[in-house]
Amino acid sequence: MPAGSSLFSGFRVLGLYSNHVSHALRYHQKHREFYVSTSVGKSVHTYNVSRLGIVSVSNSLQDEITCLAADRMLVFAATGRVISALARNKEVVQRYDAHQQEVHLLLPLGDQLVSADPSGELIVWDVQEAEIYLKLQFQPTSFDLSAMMHPCTYLNKVLLGSSQGALQLWNIKTSTLLFTFPGWSAGVTALQQTPAVDVVAVGMTTGRVVIHNIRLDHMLMSFTQDWGPITSLAFRTDGPPIMVSASPQGHLAFWDLERKQLVAQQRNAHNSSVAGATFLHGEPLLVTNGADNAIKVWIFDQEGGGARLLRCRQGHSAPPTAISHHGNDGKNILSAGLDGTLQSFSTVHDRFNKNLGHGSVNKKKEKQRGRSLLYEELRLPPITTFSSAEPRQSDWDGIVACHRGRLAATTWSYQRCTMGAHHLKWGGGHQTSVATAVDITSCGNFAVIGSSCGRIDVYNLQSGLHRGCFGEEHRAHHGALRGVATDALNQRTFSTASDRLLKFWSFKDRRQEEEVQLPAAPASMLLHRDSGMLALALDDFSLLVIDVETRRIVRKFGGHRGKITGMTFSPDGRWLVTTAMDCSVRTWDLPSGSLVDCFLVSMAPVAVSMSPTGDFLATAHVDSMGVYLWTNRSLCGPVGLRPLPADFQPAVELLPGVTEDDGEQEVTEVTEDGTYRSAEQLGAELVTLSLTPESRWKSLLHLDAIKKRNKPAVPPVAATAPFLLPTIPGLTPRFAPPAEPDQEAQSKVVSWGAASPRSKFVTSLEAGLDSGSYEESRRILKDCGPSAVSIELASLTPEGGGASSLVRAFIQMIDSMLSSGRDFDLAHSYLALFLKVNLRPLTQDVEAMAALCGLSQRLEARWAELRASLDQSLCLLSYTKTSLL
Repeated sequence: MPAGSSLFSGFRVLGLYSNHVSHALRYHQKHREFYVSTSVGKSVHTYNVSRLGIVSVSNSLQDEITCLAADRMLVFAATGRVISALARNKEVVQRYDAHQQEVHLLLPLGDQLVSADPSGELIVWDVQEAEIYLKLQFQPTSFDLSAMMHPCTYLNKVLLGSSQGALQLWNIKTSTLLFTFPGWSAGVTALQQTPAVDVVAVGMTTGRVVIHNIRLDHMLMSFTQDWGPITSLAFRTDGPPIMVSASPQGHLAFWDLERKQLVAQQRNAHNSSVAGATFLHGEPLLVTNGADNAIKVWIFDQEGGGARLLRCRQGHSAPPTAISHHGNDGKNILSAGLDGTLQSFSTVHDRFNKNLGHGSVNKKKEKQRGRSLLYEELRLPPITTFSSAEPRQSDWDGIVACHRGRLAATTWSYQRCTMGAHHLKWGGGHQTSVATAVDITSCGNFAVIGSSCGRIDVYNLQSGLHRGCFGEEHRAHHGALRGVATDALNQRTFSTASDRLLKFWSFKDRRQEEEVQLPAAPASMLLHRDSGMLALALDDFSLLVIDVETRRIVRKFGGHRGKITGMTFSPDGRWLVTTAMDCSVRTWDLPSGSLVDCFLVSMAPVAVSMSPTGDFLATAHVDSMGVYLWTNRSLCGPVGLRPLPADFQPAVELLPGVTEDDGEQEVTEVTEDGTYRSAEQLGAELVTLSLTPESRWKSLLHLDAIKKRNKPAVPPVAATAPFLLPTIPGLTPRFAPPAEPDQEAQSKVVSWGAASPRSKFVTSLEAGLDSGSYEESRRILKDCGPSAVSIELASLTPEGGGASSLVRAFIQMIDSMLSSGRDFDLAHSYLALFLKVNLRPLTQDVEAMAALCGLSQRLEARWAELRASLDQSLCLLSYTKTSLL
């Protein structure tokens, strides 16, 4: 059976915030805060609008999310034909499954949910019962559903829009078509309620926006944008009559409804189509998200009605191609993507993320040449490789990057989060030459850049001046450079190229010291400066490890079945982790020269980097815009790493951030005000105490002393003769004796067991003998006071009016409480009181004694586990206290 990784386990994913699905905005009345939910693959991410901090990440759903909606309590996510209702943006509490095709429209409406699919099927659901309330069928050829909304104050009414342009107003309670609007000869893409009652906005595929009164069927005004179809509409509700329309190009248009004109526009608000735009009620804030993996909050405080960016959470809009840890603390990861941006992701919190921006050409020099460039021409192509150094980043640029198809390398400042002023390029270069390799010295003063023509040049990062090149006739290799590196003391430089040569250079005088012939052309090179180990990935999918001191090949590994895309050393230089296009991540142990860990991933990795502290392994994958973190298990506990056999079959590990659904999990309850109610038991291996007051269970064993202490001290009252005593008539006065009681009217004495009524607790115990469940008995006993508990337990034995079967049922109830770990304190208190009250009858019951012996053994085992956990925690606490002093 294939085995997973024994060294790494998935932790989380960085840089994923949004996709092409429109966001859902909701207001939490108790927190008095707005929350925005976005879909990321199979999960729902929820952020607070005030800081755009991540609040929760939902459990992984069955499929990719295609539509999102939210009401006051729940978030609805459509995954294929199934709709899931999420409580607290996390657990699935209800599923709605009746559609035959993928759901693409959702509309919460009070206690009902309206959903539609491309086949024309519209279903109205009862949210609580997950039952179908109404089903309507439309013909896609005549009325293809493309948008729907609920007009304000229109009870049980839904306005539907079609791709043919017509609109229909339906009453979903009576299933009646109230009115049909002919439309404006263009498909409807968006419907939005305006701040005015009876007035809605209709967005169309032609870019036209119509403000229409649906009560009078009268068009009030019309606008047209030149950027294609309307993807979303929003209206300000804080005073100014401003409408926002979004476009597939990522632009936003701001329209003044009083003056009926365009007042401002926000070009390139997103790098791709704007998926959704929503105004916060009563505030001048606009929330937008798009397919460029970004969530943005805009504030309208500019003159003329314009907006500026207030806060943003943005990742790569295209998959990253190169990643590397920056700094010695391992908390920041530099990532370069196909979108041309260079970003820094923090492993601590998203608020520490940095966007260094998109590279651009030197605008001043281009203007001096008299050449005007377009916006697209000013942007540099994507970064292919980069190198960073921390020592002098506060003084000058500490990052150097090579771009696709360009000879000039760019410098970047991590402190200022921007591209530097230097473009490192040697004069007189070939037009077809391209910078292919780069490395920064350990001191942070020089950058070594290799090009496709075989040159290796050295530049000063402070001034950006060229300081020399390696090799005779300014040519170090007869092929394209595949890698360059410098040692920790700036004494040697190492280079390799497509000519199958590895050369050793003197960094000071740029002369060649030695060269090594490689068995195949190299693909990449990596140097571990502390250990002096140089790793080479070859085109024949093999790996070479060379000791730079002896300049010999010390290790050779093979096993990858695809191009090796990334290499990284562990901080101590013991492990070499490699990734390849065969979707495998392999860990090689250099001292033993063997493969010690291997696992597969669902998407081929293109880059890998291990943190300088060794706690995380970061990977980037094909067609994924995130950076995935894997924890190093060897730092958390002992990990047995043995050489893997030749026939080892690795297993596929789920990418971090995606969890496998092992079945229905226990869902904690949510009250109507949104408060959280914890689960009764978090785990079967844990011990959970009851929430009852201590006086309810601590006083059970001392009821006699409590009753004696609380008995009122009343002084004895002497018996007094009655004021009028009956006398016998006669000459001598005598008192009459008391009358004899009527023997026939006197009640007959019967036994207590035959006359006593059955209590609810006894009845539930008898039912538990048949069903095997004692939840009801435990609940009843938990609600009783100390005196009532004592009476109930005393009435279980035959002497108290019970039966032997009730004794066995009570022992089984205590056994179930101890085995589940719930109400651990109550179980011990009930058992102690039961033994104290019924000790003599229990010694005469053989079956009860056998059950108590078995319960005693299980109780001792449970206490042994609990004592071991407590001792371990106390030992760790004591060690922490003494080590910090």
